[in-house]
Amino acid sequence: MATERYNAREAEIRWQQTWDSKKIFRTENEDPRPKYYVLEMFPYPSGRIHMGHVRNYTMGDVVARYKRAKGFNVLHPMGWDAFGMPAENAAMQNKIHPKDWTYENIATMRAQLQLMGLSLDWDREFATCDVDYYHRQQMLFLDFAEKGLAYRKNAKVNWDPVDHTVLANEQVIDGKGWRSGAEVEQRELTQWFFKITDFAEDLLEEIQHLDRWPDKVRLMQQNWIGKSEGLQIRFQLTEESHGHSEIEIFTTRPDTLFGASFMGLSADHPLTKELAKDNPELQAFVELCQKMGTSAAELETAEKVGFDTGLAVVHPLDPAITLKVYVANFILMDYGTGAIFACPAHDQRDLDFARKYDLNVTPVVLPKGEDPKSFDVADEAYTGEGTIFNSEFLDGMSIADAKNAVAEKLEANLIDGKPQAERKVQYRLRDWGISRQRYWGCPIPMIHCEDCGVVPEKKENLPIKLPDDINFDKPGNPLDRHPTWRNCTCPNCGKPARRETDTMDTFVDSSWYFARFTAPRQDTPTDTKMVDEWLPVDQYIGGIEHAILHLLYSRFFARAMKETGHMTVKEPFKGLFTQGMVNHETYKGKDGRWVSPAEITIQDADGKRSATHNETGEPITIGSVEKMSKSKKNTVDPTDIIETFGADTARWFMLSDSPPERDVIWTEAGAEGSHRFIQRIWRLVVDSAEFIGSNIPAKPERFSDEALSLRKASHKTLAAVESNIEQLGFNRSVAQIYQLVNNIAAVVKKDKLDADPSLVWALNESMELLIMMAAPMMPHLAEECWSLLGKDGLVSTHAWPQTDKAMLVEDELTLPIQINGKKRGEITVAADADQATIEQAVLESDPVIKALDGNQPRKIIVVPKRIVNVVV
Repeated sequence: MATERYNAREAEIRWQQTWDSKKIFRTENEDPRPKYYVLEMFPYPSGRIHMGHVRNYTMGDVVARYKRAKGFNVLHPMGWDAFGMPAENAAMQNKIHPKDWTYENIATMRAQLQLMGLSLDWDREFATCDVDYYHRQQMLFLDFAEKGLAYRKNAKVNWDPVDHTVLANEQVIDGKGWRSGAEVEQRELTQWFFKITDFAEDLLEEIQHLDRWPDKVRLMQQNWIGKSEGLQIRFQLTEESHGHSEIEIFTTRPDTLFGASFMGLSADHPLTKELAKDNPELQAFVELCQKMGTSAAELETAEKVGFDTGLAVVHPLDPAITLKVYVANFILMDYGTGAIFACPAHDQRDLDFARKYDLNVTPVVLPKGEDPKSFDVADEAYTGEGTIFNSEFLDGMSIADAKNAVAEKLEANLIDGKPQAERKVQYRLRDWGISRQRYWGCPIPMIHCEDCGVVPEKKENLPIKLPDDINFDKPGNPLDRHPTWRNCTCPNCGKPARRETDTMDTFVDSSWYFARFTAPRQDTPTDTKMVDEWLPVDQYIGGIEHAILHLLYSRFFARAMKETGHMTVKEPFKGLFTQGMVNHETYKGKDGRWVSPAEITIQDADGKRSATHNETGEPITIGSVEKMSKSKKNTVDPTDIIETFGADTARWFMLSDSPPERDVIWTEAGAEGSHRFIQRIWRLVVDSAEFIGSNIPAKPERFSDEALSLRKASHKTLAAVESNIEQLGFNRSVAQIYQLVNNIAAVVKKDKLDADPSLVWALNESMELLIMMAAPMMPHLAEECWSLLGKDGLVSTHAWPQTDKAMLVEDELTLPIQINGKKRGEITVAADADQATIEQAVLESDPVIKALDGNQPRKIIVVPKRIVNVVV
């Protein structure tokens, strides 16, 4: 006999064991059904899962279960993005080996994820720190190197003097390392790079075809690649300096040349370096610039400062004009040529610099409607459209025409037999520096030989394994200090040589894992047949924070793997969905310390909420709602929620509270509400089981009005839920299911069911549909309900139900009535009623009779199947 309350803790474990024992979710590559690949961005094994994981993986699981029910062979795998600095930091702080720390965390998080009842193929699981995985990654590196897609060069890098490693620009916050907080230094180091710039135009061009990606992500990718069409111009120095007779610049705004105020050089420009050799003051300024970060955001906010070199250049359009040459801290060497001409009136950084050093500010673009005699620029540069003025032969031209006119003039002007200017395309995108000076990463499979130089290791000698016997007693990379690991023989000449001690950026590990999942035990990086059949990923789900680098690097990797024969697909993700964050209230004690939700009790008296500490009883201040974070202690442990309410409660709440692309606010009240709804469904099934189950009579020839109404409600809900899941509108599906439960509950009454056999049949159908619709979202509850009603097999293996199209056709329509534009009532008419019938029904309705007061209407306007407006 069924219990009055649904016991989630007992039922969920039991059904998980059933699924696992029957291998319900294992995917066979040779399955003949159409393939569907759903993938959530795999997690970093930091210790425990958080509510963001619950939301992310629940969404993916709904899609996976739904598509499986729709007849697809679904690939829904899980793995671990397991290399990186946190493991090394933990090793130093806790005296534990990074490998032990990582695999212990994986075990903990795997167990937590399994409690969620996710329909994952755990047989395909791997971690990027598995030797088997990074062995294949090393093979890819060698193939990339052979194709010229991996190479080594000197480069300016952000160096963290505490963590002793290179940082990406995004890892430099306010000039400091994102983990250590140390002042970042600029250093010249020999680094390994991937030649992502080879694919810049293709990466940009293909964005327009990613029509199942969010527009904001596509725009972010476009901006990061940053295609610029412009002019490369040679400015002649007034006198030669250190062998330089000219300075080349790239500009997208040659139309503003007559507004030029000065010339700027990067601190890393070759001419700057030559000048600094015999100028200590300039050398000191260069060193000051090198302490800054190199991110665009940092350069925008830093104070603009410069150093007057004493040099000058001749204006390319007017030899009578000369411009001073400064070294400036806001110019990067790795964009364009490392030099600029500055037009302060129309570029904010140039303007800030010009104001600081009292340089000319001449506007040359006149906004529409402004007077050329009075228009001026104060503290904000004008960057909009307009007409060229103050520019001699360009006056009166549009910006586009002026750009072309300057290009034509300078292309025709020859200096030393070469045009003074050349039209060029530049990209903001730079090659990807992958070298990291740390232990816990994939070793780069290159060998340094005194005779042969830098040579690739032979594939038969792979993998190059990380040594286990390392220590973190000193800062820096333990591989540099290891007594034997570096020593090897040259694969070319056989002489003693040394291994590369840099390891790969962890973004490399996550840039091809989606391909490895298609054949995770293959001896080569991919099984080309399988990877081409499964890719691109049909639905990829993850956070917006990965919208640029991870997705861009993955797109590059697909192209590089195509070039090296590992796949033929070049776009890895067909559909992309970026879910919102999970937020929670914050709490603080009197001493200003953060307090976790588990430490407090909330009281709600007369609508006024207050909080007290569970142990001390002290009042706690309820703060703002913010993203869940360990630093503010406003996290909720998913395991606590699962143990208290069950996994289905957590899943249902995450799907129901808001549109999935928006942030969701986790509340105890919301979780309790979701749990109550689960209990309501259970009670409805228990009550229905008395009347329905496995021995349902044959479908009746005729249905009562109430039975027909229930059938229509059920099939309309089915059509809506199906449509909304296809569009990832999970919250809308939830709302539809809530309404259907109300409709079913209204008929589960003994007197009604005893008197109406057709209603019993309709109830059975509706309960089946309800359970199957709920199954992707609340899978454990669905299995328990299915079993209680005596249905065959498992809901998890049941086909998605078919909508009865006849039940979607309306026999009647309810039309609102407006009188002089304001709604005053409504009428119900046959769905196929003609206009005359509708007008007659309107005239006979009470609101219209009252409004007309015996008079005739001036006009009756019928909008078919929508509304009727009566003008009196």
